[in-house]
Amino acid sequence: MFNKKPTTGQLNGSDLWARPGMHVTFRAEIMPGKDREERTYRVDEVLSNGRVTLHNFPDEHLEGEFEPMNFKRNTVK
Repeated sequence: MFNKKPTTGQLNGSDLWARPGMHVTFRAEIMPGKDREERTYRVDEVLSNGRVTLHNFPDEHLEGEFEPMNFKRNTVK
């Protein structure tokens, strides 16, 4: 009846919010007083539970800890 996320711990390719190698930026509320560049890290691995590990940053992290993706940020007008 309702669309639910997989409960088996397996995410298919279309459900992923991040990919290895892409950059993600922590929300400013999580790292107050730091510039955007200081809050930006590269995804090292996407785990089967939807969390990510980051290059040179400890622990696993959820999608909600990061700013939403803005694909138009660097486009030329």
